[in-house]
Amino acid sequence: MRVVAGTARRLPLKTPKGADTRPTTDRIKETLFNILQTDIPDCVFVDLFSGSGGIGIEALSRGARKAYFVDSSSEAAACITENLRFTRLEQSGVVLKRDVFAGLYEIREPRVDLIFMDPPYGKGLERQTLEQLRNMRYVDQDTMIIVEAALATDFSYLLEIGYTISREKIYKTNKHVFIRTGEDAS
Repeated sequence: MRVVAGTARRLPLKTPKGADTRPTTDRIKETLFNILQTDIPDCVFVDLFSGSGGIGIEALSRGARKAYFVDSSSEAAACITENLRFTRLEQSGVVLKRDVFAGLYEIREPRVDLIFMDPPYGKGLERQTLEQLRNMRYVDQDTMIIVEAALATDFSYLLEIGYTISREKIYKTNKHVFIRTGEDAS
């Protein structure tokens, strides 16, 4: 796994050992950031269930002003810290070694532009996280939330909890769902 583009382009990233982390492949990461390219410069980016931190580091490399990394694993937090140092992006990254639900309360921003989450599949964490995000003061109608999920993950509940899908990108084994709050989610 490596940084695809930007100031840290081509630099390799470490990943935590074990099967608890599923790093996003370089090809899928490149597709995602091609979609987000105009939203990244000077944005505040949040990487939830961040594992190696590869998505948030890619955002920083491409010009994000700040990135928060939230993961409860000590090994993941250490790996993210090491990757930030290696890519020389540590000044713009904030690593929160916390459960995502506690970590969301530690983000100290008036507004967050992009939130990416890649929770463990099949545990219903997508809905729980989205429900909590509805109550965060830094999430508004302009905040884009991107969920990486298994192909079979059902998002039919989104309207019921105040979200709409603005885009969906399907890959061979998973998908990215681009979500906005409320009726202005176009």
